[in-house]
Amino acid sequence: MNTFRECWFGVATELLAQALAGEPELSESLPKPLAAGSFGFAAILAGDQEGRFAVVLDSTILETPLMGEGVDQRAAWGELLRETIHAAVGELLAKAGKRCRVESFEEISGESQISQAFQLRSGNRVWTILVLDEVRPMAAKEGDIPLSETGTAPGGEADPLENRNLDQRPGSTLSPGLELLLDVELEASLRFGSREMQLGEILDLGPGDVVQLDRHVSDAVDLIVGDKIVARGEVVLVNGNFGLRVTEVAAPRKRLESIRCLF
Repeated sequence: MNTFRECWFGVATELLAQALAGEPELSESLPKPLAAGSFGFAAILAGDQEGRFAVVLDSTILETPLMGEGVDQRAAWGELLRETIHAAVGELLAKAGKRCRVESFEEISGESQISQAFQLRSGNRVWTILVLDEVRPMAAKEGDIPLSETGTAPGGEADPLENRNLDQRPGSTLSPGLELLLDVELEASLRFGSREMQLGEILDLGPGDVVQLDRHVSDAVDLIVGDKIVARGEVVLVNGNFGLRVTEVAAPRKRLESIRCLF
């Protein structure tokens, strides 16, 4: 089973190598004392996995412009680490099927406890990075009804969360004849937004032009199959590729409408 720390290390190794100058390498190491003034960032996660995840950096890392010249190194590290944590959320969903979200993200001054140590090497410089991973499976709350593997509660009662579509098996809501089509491959695409344009505007487009869409950057994006929206969610990074963390799904019958041409 993949822990959040394992997912974070996987995506951080790739993202740091892409974002930092000098082709740095992130690897596991033995814990070492940090210089005075160490700083870090902590995220609070909620969902199938919940808890606190913190990354603490050696203060001497700010002396090297790994984020580029003329850049606020401390703020840039905050943005980069925020991105690695969001990417790890997507990786956790992809590898372990666990859904969670970042509820808060803030700068911290250090940690008295650690879960694992890493080192970031760039040329002949080496910096220590400490991680505290307190992310665990969501604890069952009093009054929750445990579900069986078939998605029903003890005694045969239906799952009250009708919209648990990520955990449902399509065959559970389809007629026997439709089960024969479950292996059919369909093309899905993400829609970030749209805009009506005059033909003249399209013909005038050139490299470097910006086309503004009708959707804000914080709005959910649509997952389209055929001409139907089957889900919405947030864009994440998974192994360096774009992915979609689903937050809303259409009812199974609505999703079937997107492939009605098959029947």
